[in-house]
Amino acid sequence: MREPKDRVVIASDVSSRDGIGVEIYRNDEEVVEIFRDDSEKTRTITVFKETISLELMEECIQIFKKEIPWEFQD
Repeated sequence: MREPKDRVVIASDVSSRDGIGVEIYRNDEEVVEIFRDDSEKTRTITVFKETISLELMEECIQIFKKEIPWEFQD
C-alpha cells in the first residue's frame, strides 16, 4: 500500500538525538521537521525547502503541538 503524498510522520530518534518529532511531507517530499530534543531541552524546526508559505509553517507548528507532548522527558 502506498503512503499519501501529503502526510505527517511521527518519529522518535534515540541515536544522534534523544527525542520525538513530526515530519511533514507535501507531494511525497519532506518539507519540514519539528523535533523535541529531550536531552538538550530544545524544540527545533528544520526546513528542507528554500521557501515555504507562512500558512504551511503555521500548520506544521499546530500539528506538532497537537501530536507531540510539550513536556520534555527525562
